Amino acid sequence: MNGKIAVFSTVALLMLINISGCSNLFQELPTKYESSPTKIRYNFQYGYQINCTGKGDYKIRYMLDLPESDKTLSYNILYPHDYEITSSVNNSFLFWNISEKDSANYKLGILAGIESQNFYVSDLTGNNAMTINEISRFFPNLTNQYTRQQSILDKKLIDPLDYEISTVGNNIKSTSASNNSFILAKSIFIWLKENTSYKIHNGIGEVQPAIVTLQKRTGDCDDLSFLYISLCRSIGIPARFIRGYLIKSEEEVTATAHAWVEVFVGNNIGNKGWIPVECACCSSSIQADINQNFGLEDAFHLRLFVDDGSNKSMNISQSGIHVQYFEKIDINLESFAIVENYKVLESKQLVVTNENKRYFE
Repeated sequence: MNGKIAVFSTVALLMLINISGCSNLFQELPTKYESSPTKIRYNFQYGYQINCTGKGDYKIRYMLDLPESDKTLSYNILYPHDYEITSSVNNSFLFWNISEKDSANYKLGILAGIESQNFYVSDLTGNNAMTINEISRFFPNLTNQYTRQQSILDKKLIDPLDYEISTVGNNIKSTSASNNSFILAKSIFIWLKENTSYKIHNGIGEVQPAIVTLQKRTGDCDDLSFLYISLCRSIGIPARFIRGYLIKSEEEVTATAHAWVEVFVGNNIGNKGWIPVECACCSSSIQADINQNFGLEDAFHLRLFVDDGSNKSMNISQSGIHVQYFEKIDINLESFAIVENYKVLESKQLVVTNENKRYFE
């Protein structure tokens, strides 16, 4: 008797819920993340401090990347002598060519006023992206430019033709059962997060070739970016690396040299078809990584250099400062990256709906 009453009560409760218009009571809610800065302003000085002591001749050659123009409010050259503004591989630089002698100090760099805000793709489904075949058909030059190997001397840092790399890429494509460039780029991102981890290779200043990162399954921001680019290119998705700084706001505001990626998915999604991908992220879950780092470049990323797909581009991006001097001169080099007058202009909460749409509120 009591059991029958219990069943009747449950049915009656469900009827009341439907009648009252609360049938969506148990639907999954959108995913919301903690509020964080989405628009910031700061002064940033970066470059090299060079101290020369002793007697003798020396030459200093230094090419400094200029920050992206749409984020730069103004900039001052810290050593406004012996320089020229130049461009190469579609990037702008300050180039110092100093020939001097005896003791002197040089601060080669700039002080820039920066205002930056989040840039993101709102639709995470990728439904409007081009297929790989469409990209190849309508953008043949771009496809050729950004799907090839890139090397420094004989070191293939980006290598979509490597057998192991192309095997992984094609396996991901086969498993995805899709030819949509956005969906495939996201699938490769998921594979990267599931199969590699961020790790600085201490004691080695050089970037690992993509095949080394694949075999070790660890790497820093450069290494993971080059592997991701290689995997994308191996199945025909145009991809390129970005170099710059990552601003960190913790106990104090700092700047760290950083690298990340852009992939081309067409149809004017993102920036004329290019969408950002942060390969060195490490969130609480793969889904959180997708929501916060795939197709999203937060305000803390400052671009300095965009790859043009050539070996020259790779060489310039990896080059540093060059000094030639004689034994009686002692030269000390020290890089600097200083953030000052940091101010949060706007903070918002990231929301991802059940339909895979993303926005800030």
